[in-house]
Amino acid sequence: MRLNPQTLKKLRRFRDIKRGYYSFLFLVGLMLLASVGELIVNNRALLVSYQDSWYFPTYGDYHPGTDFGLDYAYETNYRDLQAKFAAAGDGDYVIMPLVPYSAYENHAPGGIYKPMPPSMAQQHYLGTDTTSRDILARLFYGTRIALLFSIAFMVWVYVIGISIGCAMGYFGGTFDLVFQRLIEVWSNIPFLYTVIIVFSVIPATFSVSSRIGILLTVMVLFSWTGMTYYMRTETYKEKARDYTAAARIIGASHSRIIFKHILPNVMSTLVTFMPFTIVAAINAITALDFLGFGLPPPTPSLGELLKQGTANLRTAPWIVTSAFLTLVLLLTIVTFIGEAVRESFDPKKFTVYK
Repeated sequence: MRLNPQTLKKLRRFRDIKRGYYSFLFLVGLMLLASVGELIVNNRALLVSYQDSWYFPTYGDYHPGTDFGLDYAYETNYRDLQAKFAAAGDGDYVIMPLVPYSAYENHAPGGIYKPMPPSMAQQHYLGTDTTSRDILARLFYGTRIALLFSIAFMVWVYVIGISIGCAMGYFGGTFDLVFQRLIEVWSNIPFLYTVIIVFSVIPATFSVSSRIGILLTVMVLFSWTGMTYYMRTETYKEKARDYTAAARIIGASHSRIIFKHILPNVMSTLVTFMPFTIVAAINAITALDFLGFGLPPPTPSLGELLKQGTANLRTAPWIVTSAFLTLVLLLTIVTFIGEAVRESFDPKKFTVYK
C-alpha cells in the first residue's frame, strides 16, 4: 500500500520530533519484548539438557520431576534442578530466563511469606511483595496486560464511537437528536458505582479471562460517548464540503461517501486521540485495581502493587517505588508519543494562507 504525499509529510514531521519518535521506538521495543515475555521472565527453563536429550519447557510440554530423575510427580522446580545439575557435574545443565520467577509464584526461602528487599543472590532484582511474589515479574506481566487491555479498549471505543458519531453527523435530523438525548442520559450513569455493582454480583466461579472481558466491556460502554461527539462534529463539517456534494451528484452511496470520502479526511483527528485514549485506559484500570474493582486476583497489575506498596510503605518501600516508577515511565512515553502525533498531524500548525 502506497501512502499519499500528505501522509508521508506528516510521518516525517513525527520522526523529526525526537522525544515522541524515540518514545515510540521504546514502546514498540517494549511490546516486542512483552510478546516473548516468557523467554525473559518465567520459572520454566528455556532449555534442559538431560541424559543427551533436550527439553524446551517454556513453550513445551509439562514435565514432572520424575522426567529428570527427581522424586516427585508435580511440575519440576527448574531452579532447584539447575542447582542439582551444577552440583552433580555430570554434563547435564539447565538454562533459565533472566528473571527465573513466575508472576504467580510464591518464593519464600525462609518458609514465611513476607516482603523481601531486592536481592541479587536470590535473583529478586526488585524484591518481593507481601506474599513473596517477585515484583519484577509482576511488573513485567502487569505492564503487558495493561498495554493489551488499553489497546483493546481503544479499538472498541473507536469502533463504537466512530460508527455512531459518523452516522449522527451524516444523517442528522431526528436520528441525530434521538441519539444526542440517549447519550446525555447514558453519560449520567455513574461509572464507578456500576463497576462495583457488576463485580459484586459476578460469581467467583467465572474464569479470570471472563472477568477481564466483563471489565473491558463495562469500561468501553461508559467511554465511547466522547469519541462520538468528536466524530459527529467532524462529519457535519466534512458533509458540507464540495467533494461530498460532488460524490452525491455522481450517485455515490451513503456507505461509499462515509468510508471513501469522509473518514479518510477526519483520520488526523482520530490518530491524534489514540495515544491519549490509551493513557486514559491505563489510568482507569490502574485506579480500579488500586480500589479492588479492576483485574481479578491474582492477575498481576500495577494498581494492585501500588495498593500493596501504600499499605506497607514503611516496611517495604521497594514495592510502591517500583510500581510508581513503572507507571510514570509508561504514561510518560505514551504521552510523549501523543504530543508528537498531535503536533505532526495538526493541519493548522503547518497551513499557510495567501
